[in-house]
Amino acid sequence: MAVISRRGLFQLAAVTGFAAVVVDLTPSAAFGVDEYDTLRQRWIDKTLLGTGYNPAAEPFATLLSNIGSSAAASQSSMSPSASSLWPDLPLGSASTNITGSFGRLKTMAQACAFPGTGYTGNSVMLADVITGLDWMTSHFYTPTTTSYNNWWDWQIGSPKILLDICALLYLSLSGTQVNNYLAAIDHFVPDSMVGAYESFSTGANRVDFCQVLILRGIIGKNPAKVTLGRDALSPVFPRVRSGDGLYADGSFIQHENMSYMGGYGYVLFNGFANLFALLDGSSWPVTDPNRQLIFDAVPQAVAPFVFNGLIMDNVSGRGISRGIASVNNPLALQQDDHTRGHSLIGAIVLLAEAAPAADAARMRAMAKGWLQRDYYSPMLTDYSQYLHILALGKSVLDDGSITAIAEPFESRVFGGQDRATHRRPGWAFTVGMCSARTAMYETINGENLRGWHTGSGMTYWWGDTFGNGQYSDAFWPTVDPYRLPGTTVSRKPLADSAGGPHPEPPADATWVGGVTDGTYSALGQDTRGVTSTVRARKAWFCLADQVVCLGAGISSTDGYVVESTVENRNLGPTSAAALVVDGVAQPPTQGWSATLSGAGWASIAGVGGYIFPGSATVKAARQERTGDWNDINVRGATTALTRRYVTLWFDHGVDPTAGSYSYILMPGATSATTGSRAANPTVEILANTAGVQAITDSATGVTAANFYTAGTAGPITVSAPCSVLMRESGGVLTVSVADPTRAASTITVTINRSGYTTASRDSEVSVIGLNPIKLVVETGGSQGASHTARFGTGTAVTAGKLVPLAPTADAFVRDGTYASTNFGSDATLVVKNAPAGYHRRSFLKFDLSGLTAEPRRAVLWVSGNTADSGGTQATVKAHAVTSDSWTVTGLTWNNQPALGPVLASADMGGKTDWIPFDVTSHIQAQYAGDDVATVGLAQATTGLAVSLTSGNGTGNTPYLEVITD
Repeated sequence: MAVISRRGLFQLAAVTGFAAVVVDLTPSAAFGVDEYDTLRQRWIDKTLLGTGYNPAAEPFATLLSNIGSSAAASQSSMSPSASSLWPDLPLGSASTNITGSFGRLKTMAQACAFPGTGYTGNSVMLADVITGLDWMTSHFYTPTTTSYNNWWDWQIGSPKILLDICALLYLSLSGTQVNNYLAAIDHFVPDSMVGAYESFSTGANRVDFCQVLILRGIIGKNPAKVTLGRDALSPVFPRVRSGDGLYADGSFIQHENMSYMGGYGYVLFNGFANLFALLDGSSWPVTDPNRQLIFDAVPQAVAPFVFNGLIMDNVSGRGISRGIASVNNPLALQQDDHTRGHSLIGAIVLLAEAAPAADAARMRAMAKGWLQRDYYSPMLTDYSQYLHILALGKSVLDDGSITAIAEPFESRVFGGQDRATHRRPGWAFTVGMCSARTAMYETINGENLRGWHTGSGMTYWWGDTFGNGQYSDAFWPTVDPYRLPGTTVSRKPLADSAGGPHPEPPADATWVGGVTDGTYSALGQDTRGVTSTVRARKAWFCLADQVVCLGAGISSTDGYVVESTVENRNLGPTSAAALVVDGVAQPPTQGWSATLSGAGWASIAGVGGYIFPGSATVKAARQERTGDWNDINVRGATTALTRRYVTLWFDHGVDPTAGSYSYILMPGATSATTGSRAANPTVEILANTAGVQAITDSATGVTAANFYTAGTAGPITVSAPCSVLMRESGGVLTVSVADPTRAASTITVTINRSGYTTASRDSEVSVIGLNPIKLVVETGGSQGASHTARFGTGTAVTAGKLVPLAPTADAFVRDGTYASTNFGSDATLVVKNAPAGYHRRSFLKFDLSGLTAEPRRAVLWVSGNTADSGGTQATVKAHAVTSDSWTVTGLTWNNQPALGPVLASADMGGKTDWIPFDVTSHIQAQYAGDDVATVGLAQATTGLAVSLTSGNGTGNTPYLEVITD
């Protein structure tokens, strides 16, 4: 039986026998049936109740019964007083109790409105909900209340829940009651909340604000509110270069510097899915063409972090600490990587309903694969989910026309959020890093109190049929937070929430990221400690069936031991999985520990293998650890949990000055496989120092290196810090380059190989030598992205010549009262399209007469950022300018040369970066003409001020990169 609307609740109750009492929900004269009523019902069907399932069948019957049980518990304990609606949720200082109180009322409203709860249409329950709503909106959530504590509860958490309740019980509320509730919402969420795309009205938060405005408009039948909320979505769609939002490489950031696809990313995608489903086909459809970017982001930004139904914890921020909550969780349901994954997958399935056909088919196929492979925590047994999420999941699983998409075979680097993933048919691997661009961890609102080292190179991995509960099964409250797998940390004792809400590494910790050719990758991190002096250069080389892990330059002056953890495997509450070292089984006794001198390899049964090239001294231990969720989250349950761990680590001693380590991880490898590989290694470590870390692998043909300074490793020589991965296979040489530091505009890379006559390459790679191969790679402005050239395939290739040219003149002009002012001596070039008096353009002139051959490529490089209180995202266009008669000391707005055709466009962010403009056609034309070229920089539409370094400035001054024949 399909779930039907509330208009058919009488019939549903009669057929199913769920309802003992049905409240008369006949529309009153105050509420006529119109488009708003249609949309209100659609909201219930799409986002609250769901459709297309039998409420008497599992898992829906149990979930509906749970709603009834929770509602009954809340009803029985509700006791309005001067200070609270529930005694255990006192109001007046903790804003979370405002949201919590509305949350309980919503559960009670659902029990009244949904079938199968045992309270469907129950007049007493309904009356108590309305009493509670009236009490809350008369005492603590009113049009005159001054907010306190956490803004989110007042402006997102509570109004969203209150609007859901209004939708569910609309026909049982008077016009006065509805208006009272909406007046309170208008007080806390005025139209000005979406007036500017800045502060906390960005990314997922902006989508939440828009949802509040749109639903408030529908409930209150106010078209202006609906229009405002819909239109305010538009700033969220475009890719960003700094701050909150989706990035070109698939990164997602919220709270300015936190990787958050598993938390706020769900909020964003779920919000868009809900609003598209609500508004499409209405008088207010979301028609912004940039909405396609949200559909594009599913494979780019979501899919890489979903594995077997879970969303990886290193993109879930402080959510990893939530586990089992002690408040508003009467059934003691747990939140974990699988439950977060299920919610996100449900959102993607709903989003597919609004997507173009090809995108929708792909989304559903990915979702089916994820859900089918989730053997550890199947979605249809997840009673923490909303009804409509389970309904969406079941619809995909039951649809025989959908063919599941298999796990991807890929390697990805997400420079925008300091994360990387490596996917193989039998396992998935990811690394959580941090830099001066991203926080070490997040701890706010009493959550994630000991997440100190999760950004210090923590490695996570799962097998296709094993280990999927590694981080779900009480890992976070029981693991030693100083021994997270993959990390290098000081044992210096840290207080809860050490470092503050979003501690960042120092400004010079910029070498974080890596390079990938799509199949393999080289990753690295200039690691720093939370409130400590630890420093380490860490690298991960992700290959076919192994990950090579290196550490060098490890130092500290904290006065404590520094450790690098190889593994800290959660074995569950009872397992004694065998640990074998060099073929010898180690004692299974809990509490055992040992120092393993000269260890060549180790394996954990059912988990994987670990190789120590050249042998090493490794420490090992078996340990039972007990903790509870309250230890790491103030709202966590206090029930003690005990889990067993096998731990392997390197002890670098107290205050090391040049510590190092090397090991190779082989996920899923047996003891026999590990021992065989240790005896017949395919990997050779070429370098492991603070200056360069490099390996070569005979099995894949990969040679890769992380250069922290200019230098040489094996056949690779570079002119500046970067990461390089080369692969030789089948007569083809592939070279990929990235600059994790984002400091260089171009990097010259020499590969000690020759004999190639053909090549295909990204536009940012120019060949300037073939014997040996020499490349100029334009890494600037790409935010750590990889650039690739393939030799031995493609078209004929010849070597060019690099000629950098400084401008002979550069200056900006300004209109209004400054129209006759010359700014040629300024250290900046400014661009802004604004009202009269604030409009600015910049011009740069170059002398081409010194070029000895025709340009084959020309790129204008400028360095700068948006510098405007109105936001951080701006677009600048480079124009051809044919008049070159202007001078640096004479140029003004009044005599500026005319802008010609647009040559290139570039986006700017709030953080200083190199920005390239491909001006090849213009430079070629001017070279063939008068040997002088002028380029104008301007904005086509009203935008934000952009500040660039001029030739008079210091540091990264502008120049023209020319590659000639």
